[in-house]
Amino acid sequence: MQNKNLRLRPMFSALTCSIATATLYAQAPAPAAPAAPPSAAPAAPPSTAPAAPSPVVPAAAPPATPAEAPAPAETKAEPASRTNRVERVDVTGRNTETDERRNSSAAKIIITRQDIEQYGDSSLGDMMRRLPGVTSGGRPGRPGAPQMRGMGGGFTQILIDGQRVPPGFSIEQLSPEQVERIEILRAPTAETGARAVAGTINIILREPLRQTNNDFRVAAASERGKVVPDISLTRNDSFGQNGTYNATLTYRTRHQLNDTDGRVTYFDTATGQTTLDEATQARNEDRGENVFGNARVQWRLGNGELFAIQALGGHNTSDNQGVTTLTEFIGPGAPYAKSAFKFDGNFDFARLNANLNKRLNETTRYEVRLGFGRFWSDTALAINQFDTTNALLRRQTTDGDVRDKGWSFAGKVTHNTKSDPSHAISAGWDIEGLKRQENSVTLLNGVPQLAELGTQFDISTQRYAFYIQDEWDPAPNWSANLGLRYEQIETKSTTAGDEFKNTSRVLSPLGHLVWRFASPRRDQIRLSLTQSYRSPSTQQLTARPNLNLSYPVPGGNLFTAPDRAGNPNLKPERANGIDLAYEHYLKSGGVLSANLFGRDIKDLIRNVTALESVSWANDPRYVSRPQNFSKARTYGLELDAKFRLNELFDDLGNLGRLSVKMNASIYNSKVAGVPGPDNRIDSQPRFTGNFGLDYRFPNSPLSVGGNISWTPSYELQQTETLRQTLSTKRVIDTYAVWNFNSATRLRLSVSNISPLDSNTTNVNFDGAIRQTTLSSARTDVNYALRLEMRL
Repeated sequence: MQNKNLRLRPMFSALTCSIATATLYAQAPAPAAPAAPPSAAPAAPPSTAPAAPSPVVPAAAPPATPAEAPAPAETKAEPASRTNRVERVDVTGRNTETDERRNSSAAKIIITRQDIEQYGDSSLGDMMRRLPGVTSGGRPGRPGAPQMRGMGGGFTQILIDGQRVPPGFSIEQLSPEQVERIEILRAPTAETGARAVAGTINIILREPLRQTNNDFRVAAASERGKVVPDISLTRNDSFGQNGTYNATLTYRTRHQLNDTDGRVTYFDTATGQTTLDEATQARNEDRGENVFGNARVQWRLGNGELFAIQALGGHNTSDNQGVTTLTEFIGPGAPYAKSAFKFDGNFDFARLNANLNKRLNETTRYEVRLGFGRFWSDTALAINQFDTTNALLRRQTTDGDVRDKGWSFAGKVTHNTKSDPSHAISAGWDIEGLKRQENSVTLLNGVPQLAELGTQFDISTQRYAFYIQDEWDPAPNWSANLGLRYEQIETKSTTAGDEFKNTSRVLSPLGHLVWRFASPRRDQIRLSLTQSYRSPSTQQLTARPNLNLSYPVPGGNLFTAPDRAGNPNLKPERANGIDLAYEHYLKSGGVLSANLFGRDIKDLIRNVTALESVSWANDPRYVSRPQNFSKARTYGLELDAKFRLNELFDDLGNLGRLSVKMNASIYNSKVAGVPGPDNRIDSQPRFTGNFGLDYRFPNSPLSVGGNISWTPSYELQQTETLRQTLSTKRVIDTYAVWNFNSATRLRLSVSNISPLDSNTTNVNFDGAIRQTTLSSARTDVNYALRLEMRL
């Protein structure tokens, strides 16, 4: 006899079972990798030109209400990334994030502020790994660059309030309390940009409020006994009848210990002999301080009109030092027995942004955005290598500085037809320029390296984008979004009088269609047909080499320790895409969805290591360069669910308050130029999944929750000769929040419970010599205690 309390139709029961089954599959133990001896590849010292801190640092927000169920988003000014249409909204008294997701003409997932702040993460990068279809690079428990659909290498577009961020920006520099919400767009639109083969993550920052608030947050985090503070102070107020402002000052520190073991072996298949066997043990201690200041002033000029100015700046320091020991068991003689490095860096930035939104008449409005920014960095790296008697063999020093100047000018005009306010036609532009000057001097035992290339390196980039987009409802229960975007990027680099140029031009048609079931059902089907692309990065285009001085010039080096150089002849990777999604909306804001996607990519870029005769050495050296390698195809199934149990079942009592968030993604890809099996796109696993529970105890100030994210071990055939194996990545997070009153709460977070080390194996076999590199990086539990107060 069927249970009367079950209120899901069979179709949605099947969807729920599919997600649960995938999650259970994700929790099954992965095949154990063979026990690897300590890794060997010499630990690489930090880059002499670290990524520039982002000039986008928003104001912090007041503490969020602890989550127990999907909650409505706060009303705020329309961000640039949102649809221009006058959306239909169900009459429930407020427009929730579920309503916004359902009414959007292009598929997007809304992550609310309470979800963002829930686990008390110190940076936005930490919480990204729990989002549907998003993984992060780096070792488990440490934030890394977010990747959608498991595709690394810049296939994911990151936006701040609908605008592209400057080069060198890292979301780890943002704290969760500075963000209002996050939008995940699985397919690109003309307005948000076509440089989103895997998808787009749009971070919506908080705006000033018309109320007086003084918010104070202080936190202490600990990993391996290293305690670091984190302090944030925000002032929010209004002036006059139409003015608001906020100002934020944030101070953070970093203190991390990193241990990595490695091993390199060369095996001659013809003789059956091992010709090289080296092991390394590396430890480094990384310290840093970050100070960010931000002020935003905003004037409401009328209905839907505003003018805003934002000024911000920051100062960051880095002090990283470590020691690597090298033991050679078999070989011609180790290049060193111990290597010690020390890196010091100072990074400063300043930026001024202005934004104007105005109406021309009842049906037409325009927006103009202007920004200017500067970035400075000064770095010093010293590496000393010693023999077994601790006598100095060689000393390498690299001193460098970077000076950036950037500007941006963007805008759009939107017209809503009088006969149908939901019909919006918009046209816009986005122009930006960047000039960078790098000065770098490298000495090896006092002798300049790459002297023939000079010490100054200049780079300039100009980007022009123009688009038109039409959003309308062609019939009852139907919505459409059609757009066309043209983008051109010009990159120039100059060193020692030699100039390299690269220009890419892409025209991208994009279309989205939504069909909504007839009332009272709130389900819908989405279809997207798009063309997207990924342009080569500046680093990939610049030909100036970066030497691996573990094996110094003018001699040779190893395949496992290549020099690195760019390729100014790279073309952009282009992709034709399709997305087909089914979404089922529950009665109180919950949602279940399934999405199928596919991308056909041509001119895929991949780093290829080859032995070259080079100008900077007498002997041939191995050099890793990016190349337009081949074409590829990727496809997959993405499932996500967010609901409370009482949306599915009756008579559960307090258990019905339990909030469930889970997602599972299954991926596959084929690179045509690489023999199978496992000839997939770089960094793409076969499966990723998250399962989370949140609960607020009734009549109690206590809320608790936990999440497990899991990516099983997988193998990649990267080139015809190179194969990579990556270990299982599993991160377990928990939190507890105690609300003393409406203005004060205490949050305890524990991240990366039961940590797993990150193990990577690379095997290169050219038919004669099998070269194996093993690397094992330690991970640890992180504890954090945060006090959040509104004064």
